[in-house]
Amino acid sequence: MYHAGVKIQQEQIADLIPDQANARSHDERNITAIAGSLQRFGQQKPIVVDSAGVVRAGNGTLYAAKSLGWETIATVRTDLENAEAAAYAIADNRTAELAEWDNEVLALTLDQLDAETLDATGFDEAEIAALLKDLEPPGEGAGGAAQKLADRFMLPPFSVLNAREGAWQERKRAWIGLGIKSELGRGEDLIPNGGGAKSQKKYSKTFGDAATRQRVGGKGESSGESFESGTSIFDPVLTELVYRWFSRPGALVIDPFAGGSVRGVVAAKMGREYVGHELRGEQVAANRAQWDDIGGAEEKAPAWIEGDSKRMDETCATVDADFLFSCPPYGDLEVYSDDPADISAMCYEDFLAAYREIISKACARLQPNRFACFVVGEIRDKKGAYRNFIGDTVEAFRAAGLEFYNEIILVTSVGSLPIRVGKQFTASRKVGKTHQNVLIFVKGDGKRAAEWAAPGLDSAEIDAAIEAAMDGGGDG
Repeated sequence: MYHAGVKIQQEQIADLIPDQANARSHDERNITAIAGSLQRFGQQKPIVVDSAGVVRAGNGTLYAAKSLGWETIATVRTDLENAEAAAYAIADNRTAELAEWDNEVLALTLDQLDAETLDATGFDEAEIAALLKDLEPPGEGAGGAAQKLADRFMLPPFSVLNAREGAWQERKRAWIGLGIKSELGRGEDLIPNGGGAKSQKKYSKTFGDAATRQRVGGKGESSGESFESGTSIFDPVLTELVYRWFSRPGALVIDPFAGGSVRGVVAAKMGREYVGHELRGEQVAANRAQWDDIGGAEEKAPAWIEGDSKRMDETCATVDADFLFSCPPYGDLEVYSDDPADISAMCYEDFLAAYREIISKACARLQPNRFACFVVGEIRDKKGAYRNFIGDTVEAFRAAGLEFYNEIILVTSVGSLPIRVGKQFTASRKVGKTHQNVLIFVKGDGKRAAEWAAPGLDSAEIDAAIEAAMDGGGDG
């Protein structure tokens, strides 16, 4: 039995007795590896010694310490004796032996270590190379672990995604080649703060005219979406990835801030049902017209509902959603209309109250043991300080009964930022923002939600469907 009062103490190595009945042998390589760990990291756990001074757990550490010339070592004393002590020694070795390595994680972790730290782990470069080789898909070269993760999940499921990579951009061009024009229905220049002449002049000076923004793919500081014709659009590759990871074919997706067509079109092409709520009638009409042009006869058309999302409890009363996915307005960074119900035109306090209400009603339509995803970016107040919009989003979901489950950083295109950031940083020390936050929440149990979403990770079937859809639309 563990005793709460057990004490770690330093004892003279000369006074301790190696366990001659120890069934675990320690060869020269093992002792060298333990000694390397002791030198690099120090003794991080004590050895276990019985009342007679016999080492019952940690004999290898004792031998290694002796080889390093140590005179003392950290110990704990056990009151186990005779057969009980011998059984404990066997159990200590056997329980460690029963654990298994996750070779993918092990190989990738070891591959990141410098030579000095690597030496202290007991693994050498040849063993790491062999681990990586074992993880390679047949016929592929070095870097097989990452490639295998990409085969399984489209991209390695790490907390940072890079939308600047060539493969990402190529995939994005393929999606847009289907005929996606998410900027349609949103206006040419969504000027912040009501669109007055002063705001328009300041906005154009900061971000450039519409033609320039379209050419260089510039972004507003807090908007992680790329500009097309002066208006931000949602990334279809991120949409595809999120659907793969956190939903499954046949899932019903609900979106309280539908905006343009991207999330609906990608959902339909990936075999998901989609219900998006959008305030502006012209946007809904543009989305529907776009689907009429690019939708397949066998695909279920996305449903865009026109109206205030604060009425989702009425308009979506019969919706039992499997996945909640949206990108809300970032405060008043882009003002979409002068409709009093448009939260992008509200002061931040009113915006936040409406935002929380919409999130609460959307989450109420989500079934238990399901995931939700909001893509957000931090925004500044009039004095230039961050508002903590990301934190406000997390708290809104928690208030709606969901748990904050994952955060992913999406590294976005630099665009025209190098032109602007020098002056900006010199004047204010505000760094150029080139990322978005992809926030994942879970309603209910995370493991059960993951089990439900697991078929979405079977990328082969999805790839075939998407490639077929892309082959049939646009010129890519």
